[in-house]
Amino acid sequence: MPNKRPSALIAEDEPMLRAQLRARLTQAWPELAVVAEAENGEQALALQRELEPDIAFLDIRMPVKSGLDVATELEGACHVVFVTAYDEYAVTAFEQGAVDYVLKPVTPERIEKVVERLKQRLERPPGDLATVLAQLGARDSTGPLRWIKASLGASMRLIPVDEVVYFHAEDKYTKVVTSDGEALIRKTIKELFDELDPELFWQVHRGTIVNLRAIARVERDYRDQPLVILRARPEKLTVSRTFAHLFKAM
Repeated sequence: MPNKRPSALIAEDEPMLRAQLRARLTQAWPELAVVAEAENGEQALALQRELEPDIAFLDIRMPVKSGLDVATELEGACHVVFVTAYDEYAVTAFEQGAVDYVLKPVTPERIEKVVERLKQRLERPPGDLATVLAQLGARDSTGPLRWIKASLGASMRLIPVDEVVYFHAEDKYTKVVTSDGEALIRKTIKELFDELDPELFWQVHRGTIVNLRAIARVERDYRDQPLVILRARPEKLTVSRTFAHLFKAM
């Protein structure tokens, strides 16, 4: 496409991840015009039909309509790149050869590979996604952890995972912190991380996992290390060097 600047739509319901993906794309492919951003599948469809971008970056798990629903309805109208935290989704899709994927958290290396392939794909019409969409749609999953059974003094409490601001390791326990209190569970940070939805919970320190929706913003401390500022809690969460790359583009 020598005379036309390639264009793209980004559909991702989490604002921080949307901003990160956009920043990574800008770094890896300055010529690409990101013409629209959507926070759910319905918006993505409407914007795609209105603006007709060459590429749609679709989060597989979105409200209203999922990325799979959107891709099904687009029926080859543009090239599709699935954005997912789940390797199983991505590998199945990628092996079909008709679709690309980006794994969260989005790293410069992953984006560079996708950009390289997309530049080649743009020379041809979008591939038929029917087979891969059927496979992805049929994928069986028990799903991530939804409730936490925690002790609060002498009583037990069921806490919806969505209400957790962050988890923090303390001796043999893990502290479950919500906007209005704290509780303890006998589960390690590693066990929790394996059970939580990786699209919503990021590990930011060896002993800390944070809910992305609970983050107000990310600042830098005097060492230029990321510092997580929470919406509903006064404390700030330190991001260790091991996990600092997650916030590179923020």
